[in-house]
Amino acid sequence: MSDPMRPPVSHQHPQTASLRSDPSRPRASLRTAVVWEVLQDALDRRVKATGRQALDVLDTGGGSGNFAVPLARLGHRVTVVDPSPNALFALERRAAEAEVADRVKGVQGDAHGLFDVAERGGYDVVLCHGVLEYVDDPAEGIRNAVAALRSEGVLSLLAAGLGGAVLARALAGHFKEAKQALQDPDGRWGQGDPMPRRFTAQQLTGLVEGAGLRVGAVHGVRVFADLVPGVLVDTEPGALEALLKLEEAAAELSAFHSVATQLHVLGETTETSET
Repeated sequence: MSDPMRPPVSHQHPQTASLRSDPSRPRASLRTAVVWEVLQDALDRRVKATGRQALDVLDTGGGSGNFAVPLARLGHRVTVVDPSPNALFALERRAAEAEVADRVKGVQGDAHGLFDVAERGGYDVVLCHGVLEYVDDPAEGIRNAVAALRSEGVLSLLAAGLGGAVLARALAGHFKEAKQALQDPDGRWGQGDPMPRRFTAQQLTGLVEGAGLRVGAVHGVRVFADLVPGVLVDTEPGALEALLKLEEAAAELSAFHSVATQLHVLGETTETSET
């Protein structure tokens, strides 16, 4: 599995800040900024609720550590479960370079056999980013992720959005493919589509609620970023910052969820929502 990828908050996550200021990775910041803002807010609330500065985080399908290593740099303990040995090797190298190898553990496995390699009920936060698109049974994948949470915990779910794919195919002039994606049960535009499955916001929230969690927030990710010419973002002064702010402003508006490339859902245990 590959690494994919809120209400306004006053602070800025350090990883988001570094991506914003790195001119060599403009697209990376657009793919992750909104998710980082939401996730950081959730982590802060869990730290406050537990009284522990270091949380136990499970990153299913976490690959080479795009989220795991920055979380470890914040002091959290992260277990990454991924089926790819190459990705786990890259994770080990990245964690060592970031000097957080003692807080990052990589194990080979997948969402369906999660508890062969991860502890049931052992984590404060579970990341399920870019996983549901590939599993045979998304509902089972979510149930396993939720079962890995402690009695009070948070699920961060990131998955491909149907509307963004339909819009992208239509704007590219592939109208038949756009219609095919719109009507296909898995949201695929044809046999050449590299994405096995896409979701609507309603489908994702239904999966989260069906697994027993309360939906804390839903955000659209990459609402505009994939539609804007790369040359504009890379060369126009101030364009990246302005586009990031636009993405953040649109992310929490339900009107834009239907056209986002990805959808992020934050699920919380009922105990968490009542504290």
